[in-house]
Amino acid sequence: MTGVLYAVARFCVKRRFVVLGVWLLTAVALVTVAHRLGDNTSDNQSLPGTGSQRATDTLGKSFPDQANGSSPIVLHVSNGKLTDSKYANAVNEAASDVAKAPYVASVVNPLTQQGASALSKNQATGYLSVTLSVNPGAVSVDDAHKIIDAAAKPAEAAGIQVDTGGQLGQKVSKPATESSELIGILAAMVILTFTFGTVVAMLLPILTAIVGLASTLSIVGILSHAATVSTVAPTLATMIGLGVGIDYALFIVTRHFRGLEAGLDLDESIARAAATSGGAVVFAGGTVTIALVSLAVANIPLVTTMGLMAAVAVVVAVLAAVTLLPAILAVVGPRINSLRVRGRHRDPHPKPGLWSKLAHEIARWPVLAGLAALAILIPLAVPLLSLNLGQKDVGALSSTTTARRAYDLISENFGPGVNGPLIVAVSLGSPASGTSDSRLSTLEKDVSSTSGVAAVTPVQLDKSGTTAYFNAIAKSAPADQATANLVNTLRSSVIPSAEKGNNMKAYVGGTTASNVDLASKISNKLPLQILVVIGLSFLLLMLAFRTVVVPLQAAIMNVLSIGAAYGVLTAIFQYGWLHGLIGLEGSVPIVSYVPLFMFAILFGLSMDYEVFLVSQIEEHVHAGESNRDSVVSGLITSARVITAAATIMVFVFGSFVLNGDPTVKQFGIGLAVAVILDATIVRCLLVPALMIKMGKFNWYIPRWVDRVLPHISIEGAEYFERRERRRRVPEPAGEPEPVKA
Repeated sequence: MTGVLYAVARFCVKRRFVVLGVWLLTAVALVTVAHRLGDNTSDNQSLPGTGSQRATDTLGKSFPDQANGSSPIVLHVSNGKLTDSKYANAVNEAASDVAKAPYVASVVNPLTQQGASALSKNQATGYLSVTLSVNPGAVSVDDAHKIIDAAAKPAEAAGIQVDTGGQLGQKVSKPATESSELIGILAAMVILTFTFGTVVAMLLPILTAIVGLASTLSIVGILSHAATVSTVAPTLATMIGLGVGIDYALFIVTRHFRGLEAGLDLDESIARAAATSGGAVVFAGGTVTIALVSLAVANIPLVTTMGLMAAVAVVVAVLAAVTLLPAILAVVGPRINSLRVRGRHRDPHPKPGLWSKLAHEIARWPVLAGLAALAILIPLAVPLLSLNLGQKDVGALSSTTTARRAYDLISENFGPGVNGPLIVAVSLGSPASGTSDSRLSTLEKDVSSTSGVAAVTPVQLDKSGTTAYFNAIAKSAPADQATANLVNTLRSSVIPSAEKGNNMKAYVGGTTASNVDLASKISNKLPLQILVVIGLSFLLLMLAFRTVVVPLQAAIMNVLSIGAAYGVLTAIFQYGWLHGLIGLEGSVPIVSYVPLFMFAILFGLSMDYEVFLVSQIEEHVHAGESNRDSVVSGLITSARVITAAATIMVFVFGSFVLNGDPTVKQFGIGLAVAVILDATIVRCLLVPALMIKMGKFNWYIPRWVDRVLPHISIEGAEYFERRERRRRVPEPAGEPEPVKA
């Protein structure tokens, strides 16, 4: 790999302007195409084999519109009633105009007999129940605005407040992330400036990351028209793309500075940096990509697609680091030292720094250092024992969003369960003559009398009499655990009792039931996912360092740090600790796929720091130093760069706590906490302490394993050593000259 990366880097340096032009033209083209296609993200999900999916499939032929669900456009007046003449005309006009909007299959007017249940008791609040003719994922943001505006124009003109919930409301209630991105970039700029000491050097990783991020988001936007991409996927790709993009460039620029200080020619220094640290970047990026792609093991389409979108961000970041960055470095040339903010340290006998003192103290007291690390990690992980996976909660969105305002109005006037009705879909083995069929009446009665059910809607039957459905309204909010318990109760006891001997099958579906199924499926798949990621990481580290001990240590350390991050996440969101500081009004459920993604992302990112630290230690071992001295030297060499890289990650991830979406907040805080713990407590304290105690056993590998493992080198130092040896071989001597007398 080193030779290939070196050749690629030499080409990028030699053809710097061509490479730079290709990258910029490609980025502009991708952005242009994505902009013209528009956004097509959706939270619709397919969950093969689950009750909610069977309900959707049952309704698919006879009631396709109901299979897509409905969205409420809430109408509210502070004074008077919607039935007053000055408001009623506007409500009727709004219903008529919405029915003519694109993709609308039907609209139920609260002022009609059919929609009487959608009008509050005081008649001051009602909602248009809008059913779409297509899957909500096929509706763009612009189309959603057209539907909402069709109701808003006549209603607001009459003084009626209009807010939209459901899929339509969430479509137009995506919180802006620009401030989060800007804060993360600004923090990275400050850290890089102090790390490199020059403003010009600081700008290089930032420019590389921004070009890569623009390309990534455009690719994600384009792919959203070919697959179902979650609404949170672009934000997740932004977090990862910025974090790894800046970090990978940091590693290569740092190595370039070392090459210049060693007296290498400018072009040679760039090529070697891209070939050595670039090799570590490719290895680390490959690890993260494999971890994200391995999410497909869960066999959940939504999770698989989100993993692929995040993997796109990593792949683009790696490509930018090993091709675009060398070209930019070549264009900048010696001006990389311009705008210096601190002088160069040329003291031949520098005083021991913080990391040197810490490394020697760890070497002196390794057992104490290890126990201190565990004393921090284990208590933080304790809340993990009570972790419950939940679902997205619209009620936790910012009150500035229309979806949240609609949610509150419906909860206050109709009950929280109306925000997420359960659809009971029925498939009849023998046709029913009408909705009064005893089988349907019994099922409806049993469901309505179940504890936790507030009401049920009238049964709807298709023309053939073989498919029917009705809605069950829970007393609790869609994201409450009580609602999940109700779904499980209906499925486990109520419906089986009604089905017995009645030649019919019934399923509980709808968005709320689908989220319950997603949480259940992820809970079942999470152990398998953890084993797969750990296994792949173990193999990669064993290939990198030819030892079975270091990979085993890394697996255990990573599980400890991620477990502690899970514990902090549980305490902040599920327990509601410090909720006011992160912009929430109380506790919110931890979205089911957040821990799954956190594990995949963090296991990959922590491998970056593990590879960087252990490769430095291994380098000193090969130089003939003792195990103790190698660990100390490796920690001193790597700690500053690891700390800078981790600090950038923490600020990039942590800045997304400003995002109004609770799911994004969970990703931001969870990833930031995990990186802090991994880069400080684990990588700079626990791992060195353990490696010192393990001694030479760190590098143990069974002989049979050593024989079958291929030989690879991450940073490829041997490649350049061989090149130097070949250069030093003298030319063959010619014929000896005759000796003069």
